[in-house]
Amino acid sequence: MEEERKFDVDGEFELPAWFLADPAVVPMPVKRLRATYFDTADLRLARAGASLRFRSGDAEPWTVKLPTGTPGIRREISASGSPGRPPAGLAGLVTTFSRSEPLAPVVVLSTQRTPYEIRGQEGEVLAELVDDQVSVYSGRRIVTRFREIEVERKAGPRSLLDTVAGQLAGAGAVEGEFTSKFARALGGAASAPSDLTAPQPLPRKKASAADVITDGLRRDIGHIIQHDPLVRLRAEVGGGDTAVHQMRVGCRRLRSRLRVFAGLLDPRWAGPLRAELSWLAGVLGGARDAEVLRARLSRTAHADELAPLDAEAVSILDAALAARHAAALADLDEALASDRYLALLDQLFAVAAGPKVSREAKGRAAAVLPPLAARPYRRLAKAIRDLTPDAPDDVWHAARVRAKRARYAIEAVAPVLPASAGELAARLAAAQGCLGEHQDAAMAAVTWLELAEADPARLGVTAGRLAERERVAVRAARARFPEVWGRAGKKKVTRWLGAPGGTTRK
Repeated sequence: MEEERKFDVDGEFELPAWFLADPAVVPMPVKRLRATYFDTADLRLARAGASLRFRSGDAEPWTVKLPTGTPGIRREISASGSPGRPPAGLAGLVTTFSRSEPLAPVVVLSTQRTPYEIRGQEGEVLAELVDDQVSVYSGRRIVTRFREIEVERKAGPRSLLDTVAGQLAGAGAVEGEFTSKFARALGGAASAPSDLTAPQPLPRKKASAADVITDGLRRDIGHIIQHDPLVRLRAEVGGGDTAVHQMRVGCRRLRSRLRVFAGLLDPRWAGPLRAELSWLAGVLGGARDAEVLRARLSRTAHADELAPLDAEAVSILDAALAARHAAALADLDEALASDRYLALLDQLFAVAAGPKVSREAKGRAAAVLPPLAARPYRRLAKAIRDLTPDAPDDVWHAARVRAKRARYAIEAVAPVLPASAGELAARLAAAQGCLGEHQDAAMAAVTWLELAEADPARLGVTAGRLAERERVAVRAARARFPEVWGRAGKKKVTRWLGAPGGTTRK
């Protein structure tokens, strides 16, 4: 992650003498850099805050920078390769920006860089300040020049950037909005809006159903687009969660939204989009399921340190899951590189720009939407009433699917409804979580026994013990669920739906 601040300075600006005299500020050799930036003809990368460059002289001359949503903080990925054509892996990271448009050189920057390292007491580099004189080329002709100072955080605290920024401002440097050299060199065309239309603030009291639908679709589409490059990087996104999971969640939420609002949408685009999202979610699901199973194997195997399992057998099971995971990731990579996926991206961008809705969607959201959210909740309540402690696993799994749909439906309408709608969504999330734990344990038990079939003599006992531990988790989830669901069925959070609650059978 690259975190930096930028300052505009003129040709007469000088760093303060007292700053340069500080023993913590160490001047480094001047560098001359030449970078060729690649983009589409209509500057899709630049307008989205991303970049792809080849800079001669670097050990890894190819670099992609991806926006994170926070000004001044970007994700930076570099790779080796020859000039002329971007490495396929790096080009793939900007697929959601470029889509079907080819990448080609759009600008060349020549930079004279005067760097300074700001070091700590142990000699560690806390931050780097660079004074850049930039020349922008069109062919062999210099079309413009500019100068800027960058301060990039290294091992130091974020507060150090604030301190240095204050010192530079005191000397006359002007900190403005974060703009990359690449975008600055390209001028006004690079500052035009991104192709992906972002959500706009909802007029809570006067919002129409169309406003709420459009806002939600844009949020879900943005979530999918945001996680595409992170999936390709196999990135963790916080709390042990992975980009694969988050991209799959985005697909599921968007599919749910299209299902709930189907009567208000044009079926000519909504139906095909749901089908393509189902395909993508399925490909992501293969990789995600393998992730979950590997993590669960480790957790279940070490659940009781007083009754350890055969470590060699557990290792063999994990190796089988690792092979399954690798195959699923290969399938995912193939899908993300396909023309089918590019067509889906174009669809998503077109929908975000302005989904076509019915005349009824122009009505006030608070009147039009609650009945739509009530339907999946009623179906869930009915499914819950049919649950019994000894019902088959697939009946409990069906209830989990209903819980997820009801939760997503209510979350979709909650922004313009009473606070009790948001509270109900939170309680449904807890119910869904309990049912999810049930499903994960049930599926894991089946998986351990299936894997043991490859070598029953060696793996059978360990797989059986693992499966028994999972069935204990299944029974615990079933015992816990009535209390969790009871909170989601309270009238104070469901009254606005006009929907009855339900209880599991004791």
